[in-house]
Amino acid sequence: MVAFIKFLCVLFVVSLVGKGNCQCGLSNVSINQSKTGEVVQQKPVWNVTITNNCACSQSDLTLSCNGFQTVKPVDSSVLSKSGNECLVNNGVIVGPFSSVTFTYAWDTSFPFQTLSSTVNCS
Repeated sequence: MVAFIKFLCVLFVVSLVGKGNCQCGLSNVSINQSKTGEVVQQKPVWNVTITNNCACSQSDLTLSCNGFQTVKPVDSSVLSKSGNECLVNNGVIVGPFSSVTFTYAWDTSFPFQTLSSTVNCS
């Protein structure tokens, strides 16, 4: 029995070492929005901050943006819409604990949700 417990302990340690420090995914991406106080065409401007809260970088980050509208153009290198999805940062890496920001103008904030990303750990 003692040998079995030692085996389980070794197996546990090896599994932790094998996975490294990069247990990252969509749950590590946060999206925060706030009004800027600016108004464009009688609509409030919203500041969006997308943050990678992971020790690894993430690329090809996509958001659900079905129904997203704005009267203020968004820089397409920061957020580009294709169908019901939006690509963040042209698909380029969002570094560890880094953020990407953009603004848009609409009556209410839009409920962006993360759809996918590629985790890049070394």
